[in-house]
Amino acid sequence: MAPDDRERRGEDEEGLSNLAAAYRKAGPYLAASTSLVASVGMFTAIGWWIDRKVGTQKPWFLIGGSVLGMVGGFISFFRQVLGKQRK
Repeated sequence: MAPDDRERRGEDEEGLSNLAAAYRKAGPYLAASTSLVASVGMFTAIGWWIDRKVGTQKPWFLIGGSVLGMVGGFISFFRQVLGKQRK
């Protein structure tokens, strides 16, 4: 590692390998993407379950749950990602 690389690393990254430092920096973005996927999956599953309980011919609740999960997931994702960049 070059001397200027050591100066750029923060005190909390002292002693970490390059891979560990990269994972530490990528952690918030991985968490944001996981919450996006979980939100879409959860609301889609809830919509599917409601469609089965109600007995609808067309999957309106599944579509609505998917859209609601996408909107909520993307709002949460961008708040987390853009919030990290502002700090």
